[in-house]
Amino acid sequence: MTAFFRSAGSAWRAAIAALIVIAASTAAYAMRVSPMVVEMETRGSNAVARIEVQNLNPGNLAYETRITRMQFDENGNVTETPADEEFLVFPPQGVLPTNGRQVIRLQWVGPAEIPASQAYYVSVNQLPVALEPGAPENLGAQVQIVYHMKALVIVAPPGATPNVETASARAIDYQPPPPPDGSATPPAGPGVEIRLRNTGRRHALMSVYGWRIEGMGLDGQPLRLDVSPDELNRAIGTGYVPALGERTFRFPVSYGFGPQPIRVSFTQ
Repeated sequence: MTAFFRSAGSAWRAAIAALIVIAASTAAYAMRVSPMVVEMETRGSNAVARIEVQNLNPGNLAYETRITRMQFDENGNVTETPADEEFLVFPPQGVLPTNGRQVIRLQWVGPAEIPASQAYYVSVNQLPVALEPGAPENLGAQVQIVYHMKALVIVAPPGATPNVETASARAIDYQPPPPPDGSATPPAGPGVEIRLRNTGRRHALMSVYGWRIEGMGLDGQPLRLDVSPDELNRAIGTGYVPALGERTFRFPVSYGFGPQPIRVSFTQ
């Protein structure tokens, strides 16, 4: 039996989505940052990476970059601290014309030896621009949408590997989060809570695997749900599990499991 996920938000997906701040000015701009997930190492050729910024709409795009170190608790909640000194960024700021592109070069300049993978945000922040010369000043309140895009950058020790195992798995009643448009929250439905433990020195991105969840259904019959990487990306984002750490994932499933033990395995 193949699983499907209902629409589900997550703290992790929200963290790497664009953060939009409203300010007063004349025009609305948009930009694209890619890739959104970058893996690096502390030494060798993989200590350098590149991120591209693209200006999608008419008008110049002024931007600057900032880097923060991320710490996760087991539920994926993030604490950020400034970490610009651990990377050399070129160029750290700039102005892009309409449809212009800029490749930003990241180079790790932190310690050559670290005990385990460390995650960072590289934030590309659009800067507000002044009113265009000659623009009327009496048009009332005008709006500029200022974008802040965050790319996840993970730096690992060379040669380190992940070692992920299922610490626990159980059936839950999954309550979807309130929709962002303010409409009514969908009712609760069947779900699972899976806690993964990584004893390796390298992080793991678990949504690149297929997950097989097996147990007994509510009717007492064997139940197997095969969850594809695409379904996992929609439900839990990258499925990041920190090195030497744990993460708990909760998401809806199409069929409810009973109270019996649940087994989880991973396939590529």
